[in-house]
Amino acid sequence: MAEKKDLSYYELRLRELLNTSFPELSGNKAFITQRSRRAANAYEGAFIAGNKIDQCNEIAEYILFEGLHYSKFDTVFKVVCHEFDTIMADEELRPFALKMLPVCESIFQKYPLTEDFANSPEFEFLYTELTGTIQIWIEENGLQ
Repeated sequence: MAEKKDLSYYELRLRELLNTSFPELSGNKAFITQRSRRAANAYEGAFIAGNKIDQCNEIAEYILFEGLHYSKFDTVFKVVCHEFDTIMADEELRPFALKMLPVCESIFQKYPLTEDFANSPEFEFLYTELTGTIQIWIEENGLQ
């Protein structure tokens, strides 16, 4: 008989993703707890229903990571790393990207951020708009 996955396993998996790619959600304890519980319950239900372990994991992960396939932060971080890495130290890139995320929020509202958006032609337009927005912000505010 397979071991029941512990709720903390799902919390850790979700926290890892949120800390890396969705920092705006990383402090949302209610979201983390609810999503982790739903994933654990889905795993247990799938297991009890006779699904194979791989299927149980797929079902639980689908619920755990639902809606978390496209990261605004990863996109801003990519822009900062590729376009502004020469004007700041490596250890400043991530904190600066975190600062720019709310500044860039209105840009993201113009685009359909679906799971496969990063591979769409519109992604280049978004990338260009983000670059311009960050450049203007730096010109107006400096790097502090």
